[in-house]
Amino acid sequence: MYAIIETCGRQYNVRVGDQVFLEKLDKEPGESVVFDRVLAIVEGDTSVFGTPTVEGALVKGTVIKNGKGKKINIFKYKAKKGYSRRQGHRQPYTKVEIGEIIA
Repeated sequence: MYAIIETCGRQYNVRVGDQVFLEKLDKEPGESVVFDRVLAIVEGDTSVFGTPTVEGALVKGTVIKNGKGKKINIFKYKAKKGYSRRQGHRQPYTKVEIGEIIA
């Protein structure tokens, strides 16, 4: 059984026990989180697709940790002008473990 949820402007395919990296949520580690925008639920041969969401469906999870991803280096350069600029960025994330899919 798996579900397709929408959160943080993206869609995720999740199963019970999966650990998913999401955009940073305002939750502390150990807190529970509920995703109510469930777009589809597939269980064996039966599939339920929402228009746009499945009524009464929820996906519950627990926040494992908040952190930052790997560093991305940004380098801007203009030839023959003496301009160069270096910048780094680490995207914050929230790691969530999926605990229950309620259809």
